[in-house]
Amino acid sequence: MSKKSTVLRSALNFIRIILGAFIFAIGIQWFFHPVSMISGGMTGISMIINLLTGFPTGIMIIILNVPVFIIALRRYGFKFMVTSLIGMLASSVAIDILSIWDFAATDDPFLAAIFGGLLCGMGLGLVYSTGATTGGTDIVAKLIREKKPYVNFGTFVLILDATVIAAYAAIFGRFDNAMYTVISVYVSTRIIDLILYGTSQCKLCHIISERSEEIKSEIVKTLNRGVTVIQAKGAYSGLDKQILLCVVKRQQIVEIRRIVKGIDTSAFVIVSDTRDVFGEGFGNITIEK
Repeated sequence: MSKKSTVLRSALNFIRIILGAFIFAIGIQWFFHPVSMISGGMTGISMIINLLTGFPTGIMIIILNVPVFIIALRRYGFKFMVTSLIGMLASSVAIDILSIWDFAATDDPFLAAIFGGLLCGMGLGLVYSTGATTGGTDIVAKLIREKKPYVNFGTFVLILDATVIAAYAAIFGRFDNAMYTVISVYVSTRIIDLILYGTSQCKLCHIISERSEEIKSEIVKTLNRGVTVIQAKGAYSGLDKQILLCVVKRQQIVEIRRIVKGIDTSAFVIVSDTRDVFGEGFGNITIEK
């Protein structure tokens, strides 16, 4: 990829992060905040503190993320974390900027949960599609998952979000709002999945590359997924080739693309949807559906 193309891609990703951050902030500040609802993760913790003390939500998000980013920067390096740092700062600043206007899109908590969740999902989906995050529980989950790689990333995020929502219900005694928050988190998650991965649960990947050994090793190391090597021959060139076959969760396709692009930009990759997958890390073949 040329330097010009790289700069253009980086600029477009930056715009998507900023746009996504503001869409996310609209959902938080103009839908959730007026009806005293919260979000999940670090944002939810910051909103709880805001409801208790009046301290600005965006600034609190930044404060809470400082130790998380220090640990992550030491582990992954600045280059890997820079887009997530931008995403976290952009969303935090956007939330506090929008708080200047005393505006409520609705006073109905159910509508706030649905449409606020929709906007938060759209915003986060845009941010995540660039490879960035908004910090917080996403990074915490990534760090924890290194200790337990066979547990789904989404499971960690769900547990952390559930803990925040339970704390909100216990502190304020607003169990109805907590239940609305669960609805909003579900809607947001569905929208994020739709933006990033479409509707398929799993993806079947065929990868053809001159550097198949390096790609195979990186997939196994990074994603903890098995890879099958198929010996083949090019019909036009007549040369022996290797085809890498692997099945991954749909959220891992972003990582597959990153791995292949980082090793061989000339690789040929075929990705197809799969309906049911049975085996280790997927469905249990002994269970009847």
